[in-house]
Amino acid sequence: MEKEVAIVGVAQTKYEEEKVDLPYSELVFEVVKKLHNELGITKDDVGSIITGSNDFNDGRTIASMAIQDALGSIGKSESRVSGDGAFAYVYGAMRILEGTYDTVMVVSHCKCSESNNYLVNNSIFEPYYQRWLGLDQVSAAGLMANMYSHKYGITQEQAAKVTVKNRKNALNNPFAHLQKAVTVDQVLKSKIMAYPLKELDLPPFSDGAVAMLLTKKEKAKKFTDTPVWLKGHGNCTDAYYLGHRNMTDLIGLEIAAREAYKMAGIKNPIKEIDVAEIFEAFTYHELMNYEALGLCEKGEGGKLIDSGQTEMKGTLPVNPSGGVLSSNPSMANGLIRVAEIALQLMGKAEKRQVKDAKVGLATGMNGICSQGNCVLIFEA
Repeated sequence: MEKEVAIVGVAQTKYEEEKVDLPYSELVFEVVKKLHNELGITKDDVGSIITGSNDFNDGRTIASMAIQDALGSIGKSESRVSGDGAFAYVYGAMRILEGTYDTVMVVSHCKCSESNNYLVNNSIFEPYYQRWLGLDQVSAAGLMANMYSHKYGITQEQAAKVTVKNRKNALNNPFAHLQKAVTVDQVLKSKIMAYPLKELDLPPFSDGAVAMLLTKKEKAKKFTDTPVWLKGHGNCTDAYYLGHRNMTDLIGLEIAAREAYKMAGIKNPIKEIDVAEIFEAFTYHELMNYEALGLCEKGEGGKLIDSGQTEMKGTLPVNPSGGVLSSNPSMANGLIRVAEIALQLMGKAEKRQVKDAKVGLATGMNGICSQGNCVLIFEA
């Protein structure tokens, strides 16, 4: 893919358990103002705005209506993606690619503290039969983790190493919600939530927002000397019903990754990609991502985490930010992954910077157990 869409600036809030002092409009205004100040722009420099949020999480219909003043979107083209922020990024990039707008601001936000997240997640399931079973993201993740670990012999210790790695990385991320190192033993001894998942195998619930500005190649240098270019994209949605899916392999993510690699010209991802930010909804999920993204063979995600190759000093550092296991503002997670890759490739990731990062991968996820998948490849 030619260099047609550039990320020229990003802004994030600190992700926290509860931002009780900030209503949605103020939360969004914080990142929009940061982005404007960093780039020296006003709302008049932004052609179109894409937001990522969810009515259930926000507790209102058409959630984006409550933040239009904060976005500066009044009198402008504004659209909302009711789902993960990575898909909002894709929508924004498409507006640049189609030539309709020169600049697009993409914003995603969530305040998990203002809703019962288990009930919100339960509402995703089919309403007549499955919802009444009490299924939610945690119980569904437990089913997936159990099936995956039994098929491939993944141990609880290997899964626990994902939390240890990501929480260690989060210590270097000033935006991260959880900034406390943990050990494998602490993960294994934490409270059982949905076997084999324990409390520390799962992410927290967080409040926060993220914003970025996209522009076409002719304008990129006007905003920054370090633009980050979209080189490949793929997405795939798997079957809705869990019983219609292969729960031991992320088939939809595999297909999305193949499309993204083909577009970006990636043949050997673990050697050609310098840094990855992936949406890991639970520890076993990151190991499954390794396999679906072609970083290792099927069933070898546990061996890859054992090898240390996904550590900060490994062959391909995964989630230098601390990932979703350290900060989890639902709906914003995918856009955070994109923002973190942009910072890495701009050389602005500070203490979490991966040396000489030139090519990065980000993923997003919608629905239960990776139903919807988005893979993005970026280049400095």
